[in-house]
Amino acid sequence: MWNWLDKIPLLPLVVGALLLGAAPFVPEPHLVEKLRMLLAGELARPIDVFDLLFHGLLPLLLLLKLGRMAAVRTG
Repeated sequence: MWNWLDKIPLLPLVVGALLLGAAPFVPEPHLVEKLRMLLAGELARPIDVFDLLFHGLLPLLLLLKLGRMAAVRTG
């Protein structure tokens, strides 16, 4: 079931997650802003939900891949 995740190379995923997760760098990354809005219950506009998904997808995939790699390594 998770074979598609094993096929994604780690280095491009790390670079993409760092760049997209932190973009724009000034004044505050969108991912941080949108997570703050989500926790405050203010994430209501469709563009804000899209921004959260767009900027959070690669970091989420990276976390899943790292968890998968740890699970496979420990057996």
